[in-house]
Amino acid sequence: MKRNLDKILTLILVSIITSSCEDDFGLDVLDIEVPAGYALSAGTSTVFLNSSVAYDTEADWVSGTYLTRFNRGDRLYDDVRTSSNSEGGGLGPVYAGYSCGSCHRNAGRTRPGVWNGNGSGSYGFSAMLVYVTRRNGAYFRDYGRVLHDQSIYGVTAEGKLKVDWHYETFSFPDGETYELARPEYTITDWYADPIDPSDLFCTVRIPLRHVGMGQMMALDPTEIEALAAKSNYPEYGISGRVNYVSERGVTCVGVSGNKAQHADLTVELGFSSDMGVTNSRYPEEICEGQIQMKEGSMMGLTYDRLDISTEDMENVDLYMQSLGVPARRNVNDPEVILGEQKFYEAKCHLCHVTTLHTKPRGSVLLNGTALPWLGNQTIHPYSDYLLHDMGSEIMGVGLNDNYQSGMAMGNEWRTTPLWGIGLQKRVNGHTYFLHDGRARNLLEAIMWHGGEGQASRRLFEKMNASDRAALITFLESL
Repeated sequence: MKRNLDKILTLILVSIITSSCEDDFGLDVLDIEVPAGYALSAGTSTVFLNSSVAYDTEADWVSGTYLTRFNRGDRLYDDVRTSSNSEGGGLGPVYAGYSCGSCHRNAGRTRPGVWNGNGSGSYGFSAMLVYVTRRNGAYFRDYGRVLHDQSIYGVTAEGKLKVDWHYETFSFPDGETYELARPEYTITDWYADPIDPSDLFCTVRIPLRHVGMGQMMALDPTEIEALAAKSNYPEYGISGRVNYVSERGVTCVGVSGNKAQHADLTVELGFSSDMGVTNSRYPEEICEGQIQMKEGSMMGLTYDRLDISTEDMENVDLYMQSLGVPARRNVNDPEVILGEQKFYEAKCHLCHVTTLHTKPRGSVLLNGTALPWLGNQTIHPYSDYLLHDMGSEIMGVGLNDNYQSGMAMGNEWRTTPLWGIGLQKRVNGHTYFLHDGRARNLLEAIMWHGGEGQASRRLFEKMNASDRAALITFLESL
């Protein structure tokens, strides 16, 4: 479905909104300048949709051969892969999801298994990845970095995740209460020798929204590095940094993933690690050397060919990078305008940076195809794509998951882009947020902020109930 940008001219009034209050750090919050409202979230890639396909619609510039390839990539993204050796096969022997779309429904976040059955279950997929390491950070020889909790018929999954939830109620200074849910993870049904819990770190990732992937790949890395150089606000305890990663023999700025641990969209890694689909970059089965290989052979599977071509993977890459980004909604609503002011008063914008720019030539796909339409764009992702310490003090654990990714430590996370976040419930039917879905709504997501996010959380806490509600309403407009 297409939308002509010329038909819609929705802009927010530019104003300087002033207020006076004192934050927890003894600083006066005066003359809060709220810039224009950014209805055009992603320049020429903005789409004006509020429906369940708001994340899953091509940008207006996609046409001709690119549209043909976009549709091909869309099908490959969504189609269920099977365990056969024929085209569209290659699933398993062990895996986490049977298609990209099984975890990223409508290019969003499928309801995660941590809430849908409290763990892995037996659904064929669980819409999450389970990472396991030793306490010293090393991988387990029989399991690698990801626990594959699903398997094809006749093959044993590597293990199953079980989640127990612990709830605690807190109060805002004005007396309003809220509740946080802390997950406790255990793993059962190990396919090999069970791992001693005292030597196990386990962390969970629910799917990311695939909103603005092309714009992220087209970001100007020098702008991200410049943000890191000046992203130092000692009065608020904020200091973001770049996660430099090495991929394909090149060291570059990481922007992709919960910890900015990748420089690309990991299409090839996703096919391999998430689905067990071999490809030119990852030609070996993910369970190479495990008994699952023998079990798969007994089921008639052979392992002497690649399961997907590089051309097909690039079509998936093109699909993801060519998706439109939903425009903001209700931008002239007084409640939204007030909430935007409160967003700035709470200093959320110091990490959730409103405006970035893409490189002049746009992005390049994994097999060399250029997307110049993504170049020279002013975008509003509400992220600096930098790493920030999110603390470990809340409820005894905070957001430190003890899992290192590249230069990112366990307590460090990439600032999550907020564009499209207000449509997640409409697209995917739920409002679970943060890396493992522990936040059941946007308020809880804010209240899990520790470390460098603590200043904003405290400023949010001190607001009255109507101002807190307005800030949430603003986030829902993104």
